[in-house]
Amino acid sequence: TMTDSMKVERTDGEFRPYLSGGDAVHTGRARCSLGFNVRKGGAYYFLTAGHCTEDSTEWTDGAGNVLGSTTGSSFPGDDFGMVKYDDPNPEPPGTVGSQEIDRAGTATVGQQVERRGSTTGTHSGRVTALDAAVNYGGGDIVRGLIRTTVCAEPGDSGGPLYADTTALGLTSGGSGDCRSGNATTFFQPVNEPLQRWGVEVY
Repeated sequence: TMTDSMKVERTDGEFRPYLSGGDAVHTGRARCSLGFNVRKGGAYYFLTAGHCTEDSTEWTDGAGNVLGSTTGSSFPGDDFGMVKYDDPNPEPPGTVGSQEIDRAGTATVGQQVERRGSTTGTHSGRVTALDAAVNYGGGDIVRGLIRTTVCAEPGDSGGPLYADTTALGLTSGGSGDCRSGNATTFFQPVNEPLQRWGVEVY
């Protein structure tokens, strides 16, 4: 089934240091959320939404410090992107806030999940469908998404979907907000970018 929906758009915002999953990352005049810090060999990257990386090159934190540059992007069709850290010292934390992440997995219908983002923080809900397709308008159709009841708002895009220590997805878009309590949201499964680019959560 095709659902008409809005991308959780990029907005201006605040910053906190030592970026982990769900923290604010900026490109140009836009703010998105870091999904998961990942690594390959001795190199470090972070995953975020493809609709955030599609027109971006350089990424900064809220204080204007350069984090790195986009190395890969897939949107529409998918909704994921990857940014390579210029100089990760110290090593970026492999956490979502204070939550340890040690593996990636596949979401299941009915699963209790949490999402963290730079606009609304951490919220929970459950998975209602897999392999959902969303039409964001302007010809931007994304398929293979996880549908949930977890609320999200502008700026939360790219942030992590997870269950305990398992990474599940990246915030793509949705409808509703965190005040009304009536939300439908969509997430890019995290295994796709991990497999495409040979990176891992840690």
